[in-house]
Amino acid sequence: MNIHEYQGKELLRRYGVAVLEGHIAWNADEAAAAAEKLPGPIYVVKSQIHAGGRGAGRFAEDPQGKGGVRLAKSVEEARAAAEAMIGKTLVTKQTGPAGKLVSRVYVEAGCDIARELYLGLLVDRETARVTIMASTEGGMEIEEVAEHHPEKILKVAIDPAAGFSPFQARKLAFGLGLEGGQVRSFEKFVASLTRAFHELDCAIVEINPLVVTKAGEIVALDAKVSFDDNALFRHKDLEALRDDSEMDPKELDAVKNDLNYVALDGEIGCMVNGAGLAMATMDIIKLYGSSPANFLDVGGTANAARVTEAFRIITSDVNVKAILVNIFGGIAKCDMIAAGIVEASKTLHLSVPLVVRLEGTNVELGKKILAESGLAIIPADNLADAARKVVAAVNEARVSGATGA
Repeated sequence: MNIHEYQGKELLRRYGVAVLEGHIAWNADEAAAAAEKLPGPIYVVKSQIHAGGRGAGRFAEDPQGKGGVRLAKSVEEARAAAEAMIGKTLVTKQTGPAGKLVSRVYVEAGCDIARELYLGLLVDRETARVTIMASTEGGMEIEEVAEHHPEKILKVAIDPAAGFSPFQARKLAFGLGLEGGQVRSFEKFVASLTRAFHELDCAIVEINPLVVTKAGEIVALDAKVSFDDNALFRHKDLEALRDDSEMDPKELDAVKNDLNYVALDGEIGCMVNGAGLAMATMDIIKLYGSSPANFLDVGGTANAARVTEAFRIITSDVNVKAILVNIFGGIAKCDMIAAGIVEASKTLHLSVPLVVRLEGTNVELGKKILAESGLAIIPADNLADAARKVVAAVNEARVSGATGA
């Protein structure tokens, strides 16, 4: 789960992470009032959306104008900047061409910047450890740095038994070229950030840029904070920070129904149990010449109600021309899944081709339920057979539509 910059900074402030003073504003008048609370004379007005590259982005309503992060030298300039952004659509590299609507801005105090650095914490799947990453290339997308200058990225892994040690922060500080009081400030900053990462069950915390002020202090100029969805049951206060308007409506429905769903731009809807099997299903659809419309994992404890909801979410995508169900029965037995498929098909009056591949516990009973349902369900013997049949069904539907048959 992602949250906005201002929300992330408020959380990090509670852990002693150095952030600048700022206030949220939902309209131009509130932005002016927010600026009046700050020392000035420089203010920064930032669009709040779940996407990076805001400063370099452009508004769809004014593509030749300024980006989503603007400097203001007076309260009135802060007001004008907010008025120019709120209610407009900001397009960045990460939003795609559709952009995201800006509903609020964060008005923050200015800062005397001496250097811009990068600092991030994440779970490294290769080492199975929380890893601290740092770079001298602050303000740049870390993916570009990794691709073109990997030697400029410093890493230290935190031992899960020993925990974070101050020497790890000092090692990074020296690698970044910090000295004197800057090293002590950096050490304190990293220690606080690491504690926040662990206690909040974060997936990613990224500070880009992390700035060294002219006074030698280390301050977070930005904050990207993302949480592990699987741990949110321990943090109901964090779950309340979710901004539903930033999510695809189908993905939001999936979250509310305990489904793992990600919308894609293909034409074959996928319903699978297990993330690995879902990835394999999407890959084989591509192999046979089509593309998946979604990633959808109904989980190992799927029941008829959840299957019906999964079908409803899949079919709400107008680009879906066929559906492939690929189930390996374990805890969720094949007969139960088959009964759910039949119920969902009848309830939703499914009109697109449906290919089903079942394997695992009670598979023969599951196949019998599908065969006797009276529905036009296309059975598949294995994953390759399922992929061939669903792609063929899409192609046939496309030809029929083109010829008016």
